[in-house]
Amino acid sequence: MKHIVSNIGILISKKKKISIAVVLIVILVVIFGKKYIVKTAVSPQYQTTKAEKGTLVITVTASGQVSQANSATVNTKASGVVNKIYVENGQQVKTGEKIAEIDLDLEGKQRAASAWSSYQGAKNSLDTAKINYYSLQSDLLTNWKTYMDLAQTSMYQDSDKSPNTTNRQLPEYMTVDNDWLSAEAKYKQQENVVAQAQTSFNSAWLSYQQTSSTVYAPISGTVTGLSLQIGSVLTAQSNTSGTATSQKIASIQTGASPVIQVNLTQIDTPKVKVEDKATLTFDAFPGKTFTGKVVSIDTIGSVSSGVTTYPAVIKLDTEVPEIFSNMTASATIMTQIKDNVILIPSSAVQTQNEQQTVRVLKNGNMEQVDVETGISSSTQTEIVSGLSEGDEIVTSVVFSTTNGQQRSGQTQSPFSSFGGGGSIRMGR
Repeated sequence: MKHIVSNIGILISKKKKISIAVVLIVILVVIFGKKYIVKTAVSPQYQTTKAEKGTLVITVTASGQVSQANSATVNTKASGVVNKIYVENGQQVKTGEKIAEIDLDLEGKQRAASAWSSYQGAKNSLDTAKINYYSLQSDLLTNWKTYMDLAQTSMYQDSDKSPNTTNRQLPEYMTVDNDWLSAEAKYKQQENVVAQAQTSFNSAWLSYQQTSSTVYAPISGTVTGLSLQIGSVLTAQSNTSGTATSQKIASIQTGASPVIQVNLTQIDTPKVKVEDKATLTFDAFPGKTFTGKVVSIDTIGSVSSGVTTYPAVIKLDTEVPEIFSNMTASATIMTQIKDNVILIPSSAVQTQNEQQTVRVLKNGNMEQVDVETGISSSTQTEIVSGLSEGDEIVTSVVFSTTNGQQRSGQTQSPFSSFGGGGSIRMGR
């Protein structure tokens, strides 16, 4: 061997020595690189699921609060000392029934007297409007009779009972006709005056009730939230301008099912329709779910801090006395429901060049299959064509190396540390 090496050193120039050294380095890299590749050889492992038939439900979510649509507040502008209480919490009352009696203080008496004076003025205005109404009705009937007596004479009506249009242009006929038409117009106008006076009268009476010593139930229902006691003091309330304002002393709750107002985003609003079913959860009742349906959608919406929302009202299917006004709620509204469709995970659908594909495992080999999809939720997608029930869908591929490491999708080349090669993609 020494003799051979000596002969090589004699026959090769210095430049050739450098070239051989480079060749030897490459040979070593190939040898050790090959060992590395063998050591890190990979085998794919597929995570799969079955395409199955089922029901696909498309939903949108929203949050909101229980509205006060099934209750009314018992308010009063009276001030003084409570000396009688006629009801208690949980008691059924009817509209106009007495709730409490108050011994008015000086300011309370002044407010009640002012309201009573306004009520009396409104009553007088209504009576006057009715008197004028009856008077104008009498004028109408009188002028109507005068007109008919004249219009049915032979001068203004032909023998066949048809109008004599020529003679009816005479001043005598036109004057009587105009008197009747004027009386009719005044009578109809006075009907509106009476209606307006009646409204003012009703308003004045309700205002007086707000200031009177007796507190009345505004609607029929069940009394809740009544905290008055005999001897309780109600202090007069007013706004910054000095106008008297009401104070709440109780609520009346009806038997209507609670309604929940939720705020929809501008993206979700077009998807939701009246009568859509919904499920609801409340912070107050963890672990419980209630059902209902959408009964209205406000498509005008509102803007707050640059964000547009559209209120939708959901009515519960059953009466739930434990659900109170202003409780927070979360709603899941079902916008589409399709039965007996083939479903796969939405993450399994891939799109390339506008073509949707799914990876399917057949006889241990993975294949790309073109599919047509229908509707989809955040987790599931409907397959219209391309797959059958029971097909094994590949959801992910994991590569296991001989040294126990796992890689998903790619394995590193041994030449990458030399600045070449890059990576080798495994799988299809």
